[in-house]
Amino acid sequence: MLKRVLLTLMIICAPLDARAAIVVASKIDTEGSLLGNMILLLLQHHGIAATGRLQLGPTQIVRQALIAGEIDLYPEYTGNGAFFFHQESDPVWRDAAHGFERVRSLDARNGLVWLAPSPANNTWAIVVRRDLKLETLDEFAHFVADGGRVRLAASAEFVNSPGGLPSFERTYDFRLTSRQLLTLAGGNTAATTRAAAERISCVNAAMAYGTDGAISVLGLVALRDDRGAQIVYRPAPVVREAVLKAHPDLPAILDPVFGTLTLPTLQTLNARIAIEGLDAHAVAARYLETLAK
Repeated sequence: MLKRVLLTLMIICAPLDARAAIVVASKIDTEGSLLGNMILLLLQHHGIAATGRLQLGPTQIVRQALIAGEIDLYPEYTGNGAFFFHQESDPVWRDAAHGFERVRSLDARNGLVWLAPSPANNTWAIVVRRDLKLETLDEFAHFVADGGRVRLAASAEFVNSPGGLPSFERTYDFRLTSRQLLTLAGGNTAATTRAAAERISCVNAAMAYGTDGAISVLGLVALRDDRGAQIVYRPAPVVREAVLKAHPDLPAILDPVFGTLTLPTLQTLNARIAIEGLDAHAVAARYLETLAK
């Protein structure tokens, strides 16, 4: 079925009424652009008028745009439901299946529908240079407490969100001062990991995501989260209910593709963008073409 769905992906569709177009958005990071482009290509291929507002901004900007009806569809992460609905302490978010069911149920009241998620877990991670000789977050916490030199590059969202750095600090009992942080605009981990790899501004640690393809290529180590500081973040398309009613075939179009996006697959695709410098649209198109073969 998936082969039939994608076989003629690159066929150019006839122009459709732009006023009826589905507005597809994404967050500002590498993976957001990749997934947003996939969704946009799939809709256009199936003759659905769609336009892109890709890399629109960080989580709250894109989320509010969806709720306000300024956009219609974008890839979000299941674990963010814990923060949207102020349930950060509920252990349900650390279970992939139960967390998805919870956010899908809660967001129904907002007129939003979560489609099937990817099997990958794109949870936040802290990565360090290999020369620090650290492997776990427990070791990192001891290193910080013993006065080890640390400067971590991260987005403002990671630094301030309760589920980001504060969750790591709380779980592992350490604290980074403002002088130990380099806060970068946006949420693109390509910039944070590069800063650590190249010691930009004395950075030797960085915010990353589980599916980042740059981690091993750049000589970095993702610190093991043995105490479960992080909840599960599975990427999934979120669509306004009114739009889904107008296009009930959206799950049949998007679900099979998201089901193929395993952790190794996303790491590889993200690396092509972040490390090889390829265009996200081209990477998305090429991947969809391979599925059709």
